Amino acid sequence: MTSWATRFRLRQYVKASLWIVPLFGLVLGILLAELALSVDGTDWLPGDWRYSATTASGVLTAIVGAMVALLGFVVTIGVLVVQQATGTLSPRYMRLWYRDRLQKGVLATFTGTFAFAFSLLREIESDSVPDTGVTLAGVAVGVSLVLLLVYLNRFTHNLRPVAIAELVGRMGEDVFTAGAAEIRGASAPGTATVPSDGRVTPIRTGEGGVLQAVDAAGLVAEAARHDCVFVLPRLIGDPAPPGAVLVEVHGRSGASTEPDPERVVGLIALGGERTIEQDPAFALRVLVDIAVRALSPAVNDPTTAVQVLTHIEAFLHLVGRTRLPGRYVLADAQGNARLVLQGRDWDGYLQLAVCEITEYGSSSLQICRRLRAMLDGLLAELPPHRHPSVRAHADILRESVARAFPDPARRALAEQPDRQGIGGQPFS
Repeated sequence: MTSWATRFRLRQYVKASLWIVPLFGLVLGILLAELALSVDGTDWLPGDWRYSATTASGVLTAIVGAMVALLGFVVTIGVLVVQQATGTLSPRYMRLWYRDRLQKGVLATFTGTFAFAFSLLREIESDSVPDTGVTLAGVAVGVSLVLLLVYLNRFTHNLRPVAIAELVGRMGEDVFTAGAAEIRGASAPGTATVPSDGRVTPIRTGEGGVLQAVDAAGLVAEAARHDCVFVLPRLIGDPAPPGAVLVEVHGRSGASTEPDPERVVGLIALGGERTIEQDPAFALRVLVDIAVRALSPAVNDPTTAVQVLTHIEAFLHLVGRTRLPGRYVLADAQGNARLVLQGRDWDGYLQLAVCEITEYGSSSLQICRRLRAMLDGLLAELPPHRHPSVRAHADILRESVARAFPDPARRALAEQPDRQGIGGQPFS
């Protein structure tokens, strides 16, 4: 039986794969061709929908060639997306782009139509023509062309950095909301505590990797089975070198069995890079990457960074209104503490969102003014216990502006908050 971690990695591979869904389309096309041949003798088509062998062969041959050409066209667009993402956006975004369902659906439709038309070609004889199949092949071409237009329209609009920022920000917010709700539902009562009277047994990694996700329910059940508590010392998204401690097993006095290390490790997914499934900060990382890339001298597009800051600000407002203890204790059905997870606190999210943009954008009037407006907005909208960290970053921004703009007049201009960077109404 495969472990949860193996199944998780398999799901990640399927989500990121660009060939599995088109392969299903290829097989489905062959099966539909056989079905069309089986019903061809029912004479349900009108008499005008009959074809000569020459016409049918020419039509199907043209469809086969057209589908191969369209597949190459879509692949070319994919290569351009990769070039743009790695050059002007963030290589981390590719982790999310590979999952696009529309692109996989378009490829599956093209391969399915190709297989359908090619399978019918072998049935054409001088006195036998698969009229039903030829008609359906024409319909499939029409569907393929419509999907191609939808695909082009979507990626023409969605390749803009601000559109990608909106998509990534929304994904991060969804993951954060779902994860926070799940943790709250499994949190231990206030009276539950982690035992300190038993011995602590470390469980170490094998090959190592980035901590991508954990099966919280499985770990809670495993800990309850052995009457112990699992403590994960690393955050989701942290790297774990080979041989590093992955789980600390806190045993209770009188516990008779020890958990199987291999079984416990099988409930924790390690991989080559971060994923977004249980790591909403990964979305924030991508947003910051896009903003920082826009601020590089090679691109020099502070307006894009200002637009990305809008989505970063929305994410921070969501995080700032959520309780973030930084350490989550999950309980079993009886209310006993069974799993301790490390979580990002408010300072961690705020540092990730602000520090690098402040560092690379401190010489830009737009960025300084937009950052100031964002920090002032956080102070105005978030509860008081979030304010100290925000004020600390406001002080850092003020110092950066003082260094970048020694002239008093320009410094006063850079310190003025503006939601649009330059040209908006003064913040109030």
